[in-house]
Amino acid sequence: MPTPFSGRTTLRYALPRAGVASVAVYNSAGRLVRTLTSGSAEAGHHVAAWDGRDEAGTRVAPGVYYCRMSAGEFRAMRKLVKLD
Repeated sequence: MPTPFSGRTTLRYALPRAGVASVAVYNSAGRLVRTLTSGSAEAGHHVAAWDGRDEAGTRVAPGVYYCRMSAGEFRAMRKLVKLD
């Protein structure tokens, strides 16, 4: 189910054990828009926020984006719909 948002969205995730994790946003063409977090992370609950901007700080256009989370061998993707 897509997550519609306007301006800013918060992505929550949990790690069962410490390790390397990353959360990144991609456009519908599969190009990286922004890396929200990447590197070593402790076990437990985490939050990554996206303000609708790319790596250069420019606001991206409304549309469909994908948030990809990876930690160890685990991979997950969530569809985001930016409204403005």
